[in-house]
Amino acid sequence: MRAEFGQMYIDLGAEKILAAERGSQKIAVEIKSFIQNSPISEFHTALGQFINYRTILAEQDPDRVLYLAVPRDTYSSFFSLKLIQSIVVENRLKLIVYRPEHEVISQWIS
Repeated sequence: MRAEFGQMYIDLGAEKILAAERGSQKIAVEIKSFIQNSPISEFHTALGQFINYRTILAEQDPDRVLYLAVPRDTYSSFFSLKLIQSIVVENRLKLIVYRPEHEVISQWIS
């Protein structure tokens, strides 16, 4: 799926966006690794992308729900900060917490 966003094109079929189903629910998952030196900078980027993707999905595939997937260690440390929790709630982020070493999902947070 490709959507025009001003001069920028967002490719929802890109490597880090996965379309799937969870039971009867259609979902899209934006996977982030948070391996850079600045978690807050990565979070800002992920948040902006998430909001853009969610807006495009609402127009082009309104039945699909977008999730942001983050590593368990990042969720336990960085996402436990009060400011980050407030931003997650304020922006209605749906999260998947995953264990990269085992490639399994630990938790779904809606």
